[in-house]
Amino acid sequence: MPIFDFHCKQCKKIVEALVRSTDDVLCSECGCPMEKLVSRPAAPPRSGELIASARTQANREGHFSNYSPSERPRKR
Repeated sequence: MPIFDFHCKQCKKIVEALVRSTDDVLCSECGCPMEKLVSRPAAPPRSGELIASARTQANREGHFSNYSPSERPRKR
């Protein structure tokens, strides 16, 4: 199921909801039907940069969960 942004015309609240495209969403504040908003498309990820930054952070934090077994440091 996709995540959609919804806007309440009555109380001006904006929320994200994980719903089917056919489901109606009611505002949690006032109970009015909410209007589905057009969302911006996500930019394509640059996986090489993401992997490098995740590995750098993991190394700083002392865990290697995002490394493959062959890339992990060997225990002595």
